Amino acid sequence: MKSARERMDMIAAYLDVGSYRGAAAICGTTHRTVKAEVLRHLGGSEAQSPKRTERTKNTDIVAEVVARRVRRTQGRISAKRLLPEARAAGYSGSARNFRRLVAKAKRDWRADHHRGRRPGVWAPGETLVIDWGAEDGLHIFCAVSAWSRWRFVRFAADERAETTFSMLAACFEALGGVPKVVLADRMGCLKAGVVANVVVPTPAYVRFAAAYGFRPDFCEGHDPASKGIVEHLVGPQAPFIDVPTANRAAASWGEEVNGAYHSEICAVPAERLETERALFNPLPSLRPAIGKRLTRKVDRLSCVRFGSARYSVPMRLIGKVVEVCVTDGVVRVVHLGAEMARHDVVAPGEASVADEHYGGPRPTPRRAPRPRSASEHALIGLGEAGLAFLKGAAAAGATKLGSELAGIVALEATYGREALIGALERATAFGRWRLGDLRSILDAGAGLPTPRGPGEALIVALPTVPVRPLSDYAPEAVR
Repeated sequence: MKSARERMDMIAAYLDVGSYRGAAAICGTTHRTVKAEVLRHLGGSEAQSPKRTERTKNTDIVAEVVARRVRRTQGRISAKRLLPEARAAGYSGSARNFRRLVAKAKRDWRADHHRGRRPGVWAPGETLVIDWGAEDGLHIFCAVSAWSRWRFVRFAADERAETTFSMLAACFEALGGVPKVVLADRMGCLKAGVVANVVVPTPAYVRFAAAYGFRPDFCEGHDPASKGIVEHLVGPQAPFIDVPTANRAAASWGEEVNGAYHSEICAVPAERLETERALFNPLPSLRPAIGKRLTRKVDRLSCVRFGSARYSVPMRLIGKVVEVCVTDGVVRVVHLGAEMARHDVVAPGEASVADEHYGGPRPTPRRAPRPRSASEHALIGLGEAGLAFLKGAAAAGATKLGSELAGIVALEATYGREALIGALERATAFGRWRLGDLRSILDAGAGLPTPRGPGEALIVALPTVPVRPLSDYAPEAVR
C-alpha cells in the first residue's frame, strides 16, 4: 500500500516526464504501479480498481445442499457419504473438488458452533478426580488431587461398585483426609440413571459418600476433556502377573512421581499435598463396611474356611464369629472392627497357618506309648532301655512281642533289674527282639564286648609289666 504522499509523487513525475517507466524510475517503483495510480487519478476516483469478477464454480449448484446436510449432521457427515446425493442434485465435477467444498462447509459450521472452553481453576482441598482404565486384563484405578496434582494408581480384577469404593477408601487413607468433591465420569457402577442430563448416583454410592463426607459429582457425557487431568494416567502400563505385584509396583511408582517436580504447577505434588491436607475433611473414626461381608465361625482348629481353604486366626477366637474380607488376593479376618489375621489366598484344599496364632512353631510330632496292661507298665518302667526296646521291636515288625512281653519283664526277678536293663540295651543294639535272645544275653553275662559305632575308639586294657628307671641305662651304670 502506497501512502498519499507517494501517490502524489508518482502523479507529478508522470506529468513531468510523460511516461510510466520514467516516472517509475524517478519514484523507485514499477511502471505498473505508476500506471494504475495515474489511471485512477485521471478517472477522478480514489477508490481501488474493480476486482476481478468471480468465476462460477461447478460446486455452486450443490453448495446449499452441502450446507444443509452439514448443518443437520452437526458437521459430522463425510464427503464420501454426501457425494451420491450431490451427483443426484446435478454435480458433475471431481470427487476431490467436492471434498474441498464439504471441508469448507464443515469449517464454516464449526466456526459458528464451537464449544467455548475455559481452563480449570482448582481450589486446595476441593476436588479429587477419578477414572477407570483397563490394560492386559487388569483394571486400573486412577485418582488425582486437582490442586496439588498428587496421583494415586492401583490395580484390580474388576470395576464393580465394591471395588471402586475400596479404591476410594484406600485413596482417602493415602491422602490423609477426604476432599469435598469427587469428580467421576458416568461410571456404570456409580450411576443409577440420568434424568434431564442430571446423573442420579446409586444409593450405595450415596451412603458411601455420606459416610466419608464428600459430594459426588459427574462430568458431562462423552466429554473426557472435562476431567482430562486424570485421563493421561489411564494409559498403557507395564505388564504384571497378578494384582498384588502390580499394586506394589504402583505404590512405588506413586512415591516416585509424587516426589518429583511437576512441570504444570512448578512444584512437587507431595509438598503441595502437605499444605492441602489441612483443608481436607477428616477421615471418619468408624470406617463404613464396603460390599458384602462374609462371616465365618472359628472352628476348633482355630481356622476359618473360605474358598475350600483354611486360614488360621488367634486361638482366643475359637467359637467366635468373624468377618472375612478378600481384596487383591489377600484374605483379611476382622473381629469387632480390628484386623486379626492376614493371609495370601491359597488354593482349595490347602491351609495357610501362622505360627504366632498358636503360640509358636509347630512341635515335632511325638507318638508317646500309653501302657495299659501290667506287663506294658513294667517294660516302660525300665526307663529308656525298655522304651527303646519297645519302639525298636515295633519298627522291626516283631509280631511275638505281645505274647512274650510277660516273660521278658519276668526276667527281672531272675537276673535283677540292672542286668535286664543291660540286656535290653544290648538286644536293641543288635536287633534281637525275642525272649530267647534276651535269655541268651543274660546267660552270657557281663563279660561280652560292648558294640561300638563306626569311628569310636576302642580302649583295650594293656598288661602290667615291670619297668626300670632311665638312669639304669646311663653309660656309667652299664660299665
